[in-house]
Amino acid sequence: MPQTVKGVIARSKGADVELVDVVVPDPGPGEAVVQIHSCGVCHTDLHYREGGINDEFPFLLGHEAAGVVESVGAGVTDVAPGDFVILNWRAVCGQCRACAKGKPWYCFNTHNAKQKMTLEDGTELSPALGIGAFIEKTLVAAGQCTKVDAEADAAAVGLLGCGVMAGFGAAVNTGGIGRGDSIAVIGCGGVGNAAIAGASIAGATTIIAVDVDDRKLETAKSFGATHTVNGGTEDVVERIRELTGGFGADVVVEAVGRPETYEQAFYARDLAGTVVLVGVPTPDKQVTLPMIEIFGRGGALKSSWYGDCLPSRDFPMLVDLYRQGRFDLDAFVSERIGLDAIEGAFEKMERGEVLRSVVVL
Repeated sequence: MPQTVKGVIARSKGADVELVDVVVPDPGPGEAVVQIHSCGVCHTDLHYREGGINDEFPFLLGHEAAGVVESVGAGVTDVAPGDFVILNWRAVCGQCRACAKGKPWYCFNTHNAKQKMTLEDGTELSPALGIGAFIEKTLVAAGQCTKVDAEADAAAVGLLGCGVMAGFGAAVNTGGIGRGDSIAVIGCGGVGNAAIAGASIAGATTIIAVDVDDRKLETAKSFGATHTVNGGTEDVVERIRELTGGFGADVVVEAVGRPETYEQAFYARDLAGTVVLVGVPTPDKQVTLPMIEIFGRGGALKSSWYGDCLPSRDFPMLVDLYRQGRFDLDAFVSERIGLDAIEGAFEKMERGEVLRSVVVL
């Protein structure tokens, strides 16, 4: 039977979020109902509330989540009731041209639950990134559930569902950072610090954190940054070159999504170096670069989709690193809050006071 649970929605552009009753249907074929234990408050949720993703209101917000599978629909074999899972928003299909080429992390046909959760009056909700996890229980495609060690703290490992995985993967998967390499990370929020942590784990020896907030730069050191650059008072490109023997970094991760910081990343990389864009730009943002510089510098300009992760491969591995004390996911959790405190968490995020506020149920 369908269940009625509490969830947080954005009813219209720019309006405060609301805690409402949401109807969750029984899982159909290929679907699962997950009891949510935690969900991080991600900037993408704020983009949804502000109408920056699309205008398919009302949105059921939340997507960076972990919980326990309550029930599954017909044909589901990868997860079962009782499994502790991290939710992901790119459930690979296994059949598209990317999957057929052995590159499922690029899957071009990712999928979500076919049924819709609704308000009590029948109004259909649009779940953020196909998940909608600011809720007691949510309906997802079973492929969006990745089973991990049940002993892990949900509030910490749930962050792998979006921001931490995006940053870690931008450095390690997309950027290919390795032992002895140099990396600069521009923008030291949750995603940027995850890129710094990933580079440290991978063995990079020069890890340069760039931000305009000295508080964030100090925090970046705790994740593994060996040097810091304040972009508000220093020439970012020149400082990165100085710190890398005059050459520039092997990899530069841009975790802001703005033209000016992307240009800094472009010019701050070494010859044949790699620029990775993981910061999400708004549709109006444009960048202009001289083609001779693009040609002459060689290397690669990449964008990172979800850290180019494969959840079935990466989530269990990163949870293992966390459980071994080698990847401090706890450090990303700034505070634990209830469903009724999400609006305040958005305000703290905008003021740069938190890495992640995490809803705990």
